[in-house]
Amino acid sequence: MTANTNDRALSRSTARLAAVQALYQQEMEGTPLAQLLHEFHQHRLGATIEDVTYAPAEQSFFDDLVSGVSARRDEIDALIVARLSEGWSLERLDKPMRQILRAGTYELIARADVPTGTVISEYVDVAKAFYDKRESGFVNGLLDAVAKGARS
Repeated sequence: MTANTNDRALSRSTARLAAVQALYQQEMEGTPLAQLLHEFHQHRLGATIEDVTYAPAEQSFFDDLVSGVSARRDEIDALIVARLSEGWSLERLDKPMRQILRAGTYELIARADVPTGTVISEYVDVAKAFYDKRESGFVNGLLDAVAKGARS
């Protein structure tokens, strides 16, 4: 990979993590979409918070993930629920997990420009930031099942 390709990959990885955080915030606080995007643009993406500088995120990619999940939530949730084990519901998953699965599912159904393996790998990495190996394996399996239905 060239430096430019690496920079883009890193900025997209950062956008994915930020999108999961934004979606979590939206679910917890009910922040309107426009306000949420503005807040992340101004204060989170590439910002320095408590002496920690966050990597810049590809803003348009971040916006697409957050806006896309918001616009297509019912469709996305139905795809996730269809792949949960019997007796499980979306509400039974904890909130960060729901956002990881929603963002990953959105990217699989709406961003054909991103390879399936990249999408799954990236959200497994996001899951590892919040969870242990078992949960990241769950993300891998569920997104792989979504991909088989959405990208076959």
